[in-house]
Amino acid sequence: QVQLVESGGGLVQAGGSLRLSCAASGRTFSSYAMGWFRRAPGKEREFVARIMWTGNSTYYADSVKGRFTISRDNAKNTVHLQMNSLKPEDTAVYYCAAGLVYSGINPFRWDSWGQGTQVTVSS
Repeated sequence: QVQLVESGGGLVQAGGSLRLSCAASGRTFSSYAMGWFRRAPGKEREFVARIMWTGNSTYYADSVKGRFTISRDNAKNTVHLQMNSLKPEDTAVYYCAAGLVYSGINPFRWDSWGQGTQVTVSS
């Protein structure tokens, strides 16, 4: 498994942007699909975006499509989530995840998780 550490969260006004990063340790990072999930207060963890190991296949939740962009750099063992046009409903703890076999929207089937980073969007 890989170990994941997120960074880049913070407080931003509605309409603003943030860029989250996830640093992975482990020699097999490029074999994993990478994903971002989030959990808002009182809600279940939900899928946000994922990128396959090749970097040329991405998938987004409808709620973030057109506003968020996921990318990865296999040479640096990092994955990013660029978040633009942020809304108050994007407020949540954002988690990075790695999946060796599964890369879908069910969070329980991903293999490794980071500790999360808080994103707060004020209105």
